[in-house]
Amino acid sequence: MKRLQWPSWMPIDPYILLLLGTVGLAALFPARGTGADVASGASTAAIAFLFFLYGARLSTREAMEGLKHWRLHGTVLACTFVIFPLLGLAARGLEPVFLTHNLYTGLLFLTLVPSTIQSSIAFTSIARGNVPAAICAGSFSSLAGIVITPLLAAALLGNSGGGFSADSLVKIVLQLLVPFMAGQVLRPCGVKWGRAQRVRQGGGGRRVGGFITRHKKVLGYVDRGSILLVVYTAFSEGMVQGIWHQVSPVRLAGLLVVEAVLLAVMLALTWYGSKALNFHREDRIAIQFAGSKKSLASGLPMASVLFGAHASLAVLPLMLFHQMQLMVCAVIAKRRAHDPEAAEAAATATTPVPPAAESRIAVGTGTRSG
Repeated sequence: MKRLQWPSWMPIDPYILLLLGTVGLAALFPARGTGADVASGASTAAIAFLFFLYGARLSTREAMEGLKHWRLHGTVLACTFVIFPLLGLAARGLEPVFLTHNLYTGLLFLTLVPSTIQSSIAFTSIARGNVPAAICAGSFSSLAGIVITPLLAAALLGNSGGGFSADSLVKIVLQLLVPFMAGQVLRPCGVKWGRAQRVRQGGGGRRVGGFITRHKKVLGYVDRGSILLVVYTAFSEGMVQGIWHQVSPVRLAGLLVVEAVLLAVMLALTWYGSKALNFHREDRIAIQFAGSKKSLASGLPMASVLFGAHASLAVLPLMLFHQMQLMVCAVIAKRRAHDPEAAEAAATATTPVPPAAESRIAVGTGTRSG
C-alpha cells in the first residue's frame, strides 16, 4: 500500500492547514469554564514537555563545535537577534496606519524568536550549501534563543499586550528553561528498557538523547500535537475575551504586506551582506536560510507564556510569516541549486585540493574545514 503524500504542486505547508483548522475549531467551539481550565493545564504541561524534548534532542556538543566557525554563526546570530529586532522596532512607525497595536506587538515578537533548524537544513541542502554549518547555526540559535528571546521581550515589549512581567519571568523559568535544562542534563543519561535490551547493550540501557533521535518521527507528531493544543488554548482565550473583533481584513492585508517586505529585506541582507563579508557561496546559502527564518515551534509556546489571553493575536504574525518563509525559500533553494555557481562549486568539490590551498581555505574563513 502506498503512503499518502502531500502533492508537490501544493505550495501550502500541510501543518499550516492543521493550525488554521485548529484556529477555526477554537473560533467555533472555544473552551470555556471548566473546559478552559483543563485546556490551560494541558497546554502548560504540553509546553513544558515540548521544551524538555527540545533540550533532550539538541546536541550541545554540535552547537558548541560550531563555535569554531565563529564568523558564520556570529553572522547568523546577529541577523536573528540584532537586525531582525531593529527592523521590528523600525516598523513601529506603521502603527496605527497599517497595523493595530496588538498586531504590531505580534510582529515585534516575531522578530525576537530564534531561527529554525529543520527547514534551514532542508533548504540549505537543496541549494547545495554548507549543511553542517546550517545544522550548527540552527542548533546554536535555538540554544541561545531560550535565554535571549525572553531578555529581548523584557527590554522591547514591556507590558505591551499582556507582555513581559515578573510573573512572565517566573513562567518562562518554570515552563521553558527548567524543562529545557532537564532535557539537556538527561540527554546523555542511560535509560533501561528491559532485560533483552540490557543484555544486548551490556547492561547499560539506552541514552535518552539516542532514544529521542531513534524515535524522532513519533515524537515529531507529539511536538506538533502539543503545538496544536497550545494554539487551540490561546485562540480560545482570545475568542472568549473578544480580541478578534479588533482585527479587520484590511489590517490582515496590511500585515501580510509588512511581513513580505520584512522577509525580502532579510533575504537580501543575508545574501549580499555575507558576500560583502567574503563568505564562500556554500556558507552564504547557510547564512541566508538560517538568518532569515523564524521558528514557529519555539515561538508559539513562548508567546503563550508571555501574552496569555492576547497570545492569539501575538502568534498570528508568526504563523503567517512561517508559511511565507517556507514558500519563498523553497523557490529560492531550487533556483540556487541550478545556479551556474552551484555547478561550478560541485565540480570544485570533486576536484582534489592541494594541501597548501586547503590550509589557506580553512584559515581564511573557518567555515569549510567542518
